[in-house]
Amino acid sequence: MIEAVDLDHVAIAVERWGEAWPRLVGVLGGRWMSGGQGPGFAPCQLGFANGMRVEVLEPHQLESNDFLRRFLDRNGPGPHHMTFKVNDIEAALAAASASGYEPINVDLRDRYWKEAFLHPKASSGVVVQLAQSIEGYWETPAPEGFPARGPVMASLVRVVHAVADLDGAVALFAGLLQGAEVGRGTDESGRWVDLAWPGPGRLRLVTPASPASPLATWIGDRPGRMHHIAFSGVSGAGVEGAVELADGSYELPPDAATGTRLLLLNP
Repeated sequence: MIEAVDLDHVAIAVERWGEAWPRLVGVLGGRWMSGGQGPGFAPCQLGFANGMRVEVLEPHQLESNDFLRRFLDRNGPGPHHMTFKVNDIEAALAAASASGYEPINVDLRDRYWKEAFLHPKASSGVVVQLAQSIEGYWETPAPEGFPARGPVMASLVRVVHAVADLDGAVALFAGLLQGAEVGRGTDESGRWVDLAWPGPGRLRLVTPASPASPLATWIGDRPGRMHHIAFSGVSGAGVEGAVELADGSYELPPDAATGTRLLLLNP
């Protein structure tokens, strides 16, 4: 297992930052925290009421690294990775290797940000980033044209990840990555396990009830897919494109800009 690990943020890939802002900023009240440019991608981070963040990635400097461009060409916009912060990345990489998860794209050169990844084929269908940030969070001024925030800032209460193998996913996220189990149960979608980390990061792992269920069809032959991101504190009533569900919550289906399903829980 990895010691002192925390679920830090979830990232989505888009063609342009601004295409994600109407929902994440205008509807959910996300606060600009930081943004910059790097080889292959440009990240910006938006913060929410409980301290969780969404990172939005757009392609940049493709001649240096085209990984994000290839992801978008293959999958379209949508969820890209989850980032787990660690205090000692070299110890974390050793623990991952010892547990059978061989890290890839290891980069320990930067004093301020050291990172490595677990490939989605080995990590239940989602890219897992392991990162050590020595100097804490990086903040920059909002860019020109950043929109006005919605009147209420939502809380990002959990990421929901659908997996074909629940036991294997629990071994990764609760075992290696030290998520504490805080609940489990069964609903119409299938079996689920809720995991929590010391900060506000929460993850629900859900597996289909049967091979013939709609969730199983949606996962297909993948080991898993990020199903949705759930927020609370903002009502979906009157939000363009929002669909009211039987329990009174609202779903914002994946759109062409973000490819990410958002669930607005009852305020």
